[in-house]
Amino acid sequence: MWTVDLSKVVTAEQKAAEARAALQAQYSAAIQARLDAKARERQYDGIQTAITYREDPNPQFAAEGEALFAWRSAVWTYSTTELVKVLTGERSQPSVDEFIAELPAFQWPPQL
Repeated sequence: MWTVDLSKVVTAEQKAAEARAALQAQYSAAIQARLDAKARERQYDGIQTAITYREDPNPQFAAEGEALFAWRSAVWTYSTTELVKVLTGERSQPSVDEFIAELPAFQWPPQL
C-alpha cells in the first residue's frame, strides 16, 4: 500500500513563501550591489566601509560618509515599501533593472 510522506509535501503556502523569499533576495542583492558600487566610485571598499567615515577628522571623508549613510537609508526605505507593494499585488513587479532605476538618486557632496 502506498503511503504519503507528509514531510515531503510542499503546500501552496510554502511555494508562495519560497517565491517571496527568492524575489526579496534577488532585489536585495541588486540593491546592495548598487550601494556598494556607488561607494567604490570614491575608492571605498563598499557602502559599509564608507559610512564609517561619518564624523571622520577629514572633512571630505566625513561629508561623503554622511551623504552615503543618508542615501542608504533612503534607498532601503523606498525599496522596502515598494517591494511590499509588489508582494501584496498593489503594484506590478518591475524587472530588477527597472527597480534599480527607480531608487533615490545620489549626489556626492562638493569637494572640499
